[in-house]
Amino acid sequence: MPVRPRIFADREDGGRRLAGELRDRDWTDPVVLGLARGGVPVAAVVARRLGAELDVAVARKIGAPGHREFGVGAVTPHGPAIYDAAALRTLDLTPARMARTETRERAEARRRLERYRAGRTPAVLTHRDVLLVDDGLATGGTATAAVRDLRAARPRTLVFAAPVAAPGAVTRMRHEADDVVCVAEPPDFRAVGQWYADFRQLEDDDVLALLGPG
Repeated sequence: MPVRPRIFADREDGGRRLAGELRDRDWTDPVVLGLARGGVPVAAVVARRLGAELDVAVARKIGAPGHREFGVGAVTPHGPAIYDAAALRTLDLTPARMARTETRERAEARRRLERYRAGRTPAVLTHRDVLLVDDGLATGGTATAAVRDLRAARPRTLVFAAPVAAPGAVTRMRHEADDVVCVAEPPDFRAVGQWYADFRQLEDDDVLALLGPG
């Protein structure tokens, strides 16, 4: 059986393709937020192509006990945690049982945001078109937490955008963001990384380099 080719060479390529879907729209004082870490290289390209301000957002997955990659919720540095009720039921868990993990992940989200923001003034989001950009949308847990957190800033519109997404996650995200824009929604989506030829792990220094000097 032939191997299906990757859609994107790397995150920068994904950003170029995503910018092509976004640049013909009318934006009001747009600001592009990269969801750290993987969304920042994509967002940097989108912001450059749109002539928009670039900033960063942080959300962390709350992983199941013993299976940290299996997300049962997500948390931002300051907003309330969200949980997948079905996942909690399946694993016989409750938010109370996840409290220690939630606290740890919130602390890591705060650490990252503080490092990214050191010497850098956060973008003003009120009454502006805000684009939250990630490198992909799998379940939508962290993106949902970030979108709900950003609502508190009262943006004019709040759009989620990514090069690739699971169709079901897009459907769910449309209930959270004012719009969802993706280049591709493959029906055989399993993981974000499968659609990139180069999907290397990013570090904090990579994010800082893309954000530029404070």
